[in-house]
Amino acid sequence: MKKIITIKEEFNSLEKLQSFISKSSEYDSNIQYDKWQIRKDADGNMQKCIMVKKSAMHGLKVYFLDAKTIEVSYAIPNVFLHGWFGKSDKAFRRIDEIILGKIKDAVLVGSQKKAFNEMEQIFNGALA
Repeated sequence: MKKIITIKEEFNSLEKLQSFISKSSEYDSNIQYDKWQIRKDADGNMQKCIMVKKSAMHGLKVYFLDAKTIEVSYAIPNVFLHGWFGKSDKAFRRIDEIILGKIKDAVLVGSQKKAFNEMEQIFNGALA
């Protein structure tokens, strides 16, 4: 689950956006390196993102696509739980991994979608 959002000019950095999230919601948020999807900047360094946590199992990863556009996507904040319940990016998976992945997705999709929709409302005040 992901959504692309155009934001106001005043929230043009991770720090300003993170401050807005902290003030306008009850969720924990912090700036950290994107360990869920390894993205690199023009210099080859790992890019940072904002992790908004509802619980150890539900969270949002927020990063800039450009100066006025952010991408908000569902992520499991806890690295251990992400290893068990997160999406696998392996090029080749065994048949048991594929079957278990489909079962896991079917069981978790409802709660993940509910948490995503609930948390994305944070950004209503930052919309351009």
